[in-house]
Amino acid sequence: MSGATTVGLITPEPDHPLLAATAELLRSEHRVVAVHPETARLDTLERWADVYLLKSRTPRALALARELESRGVPVINSATATALCQDRTAMAERAEEAGLPFAATRTHGSLAELAAGAGPDGPLVVKSRHSRRHDLVARVDSRRQWAELAGSWANEPVVTQEFAENNGDDHKLWVIAGTVFAALRRSELSPEGRGPTRPLALGQLPSGWARLVVEVGEAFRLDVYGVDVIATREGGPLIVDINAFPGIRGQAGAPEALAALALRRAHEAVAAA
Repeated sequence: MSGATTVGLITPEPDHPLLAATAELLRSEHRVVAVHPETARLDTLERWADVYLLKSRTPRALALARELESRGVPVINSATATALCQDRTAMAERAEEAGLPFAATRTHGSLAELAAGAGPDGPLVVKSRHSRRHDLVARVDSRRQWAELAGSWANEPVVTQEFAENNGDDHKLWVIAGTVFAALRRSELSPEGRGPTRPLALGQLPSGWARLVVEVGEAFRLDVYGVDVIATREGGPLIVDINAFPGIRGQAGAPEALAALALRRAHEAVAAA
């Protein structure tokens, strides 16, 4: 490919810090266009971009990404990989197939059905089956808590995971095309509630953890993703969630890695055509 590359951002928030910083890097030599997934139509787009970054998970965003892919336009991450990370049941199944240390997960038709049927005592972690903004993630230790949750989330399809004892910190691990970034954050399931994100050098990760999160991307066919990992009392890693194209805020080198990935994928698509 010669000349400038056009990079499309499929997002309602092109000013997101990671995207804004990436766009600033690209615009010195290339073109960046924002595409709002809820209003965009393929037949009214100004022109095709050479590659798109899918920073939205809504049904319309996924439909747009699938249509672009059907026309041979590369999308990062693919619509299929993005959708897989929205279904925690499918996520757990894929992780198990790949031999990843993922939290054992059970699926339930609704929270009301779970609370009324088994009425389990805790500690359990209950989550919305379908991952989205402001979804349900809670630790439950008593029947009273089950009843309270059922009052607000009665019809919500959910999954449950046994609560694994840990020090209360989530290891927030992010990957862009094989480059790993890391931080610590007090879990929203801890008694004190969710805390601020704290820097974590890769050298401070337990041995093998960086390679583990790269293997997640290989298993899920993701290029840009996040993995939440906790250190169990036994010392081993336990994956509790996987996210397609998370925010990756405040990580030095992340915008550069994302810009390089977008340009490389665009060049690869032209070479393969």
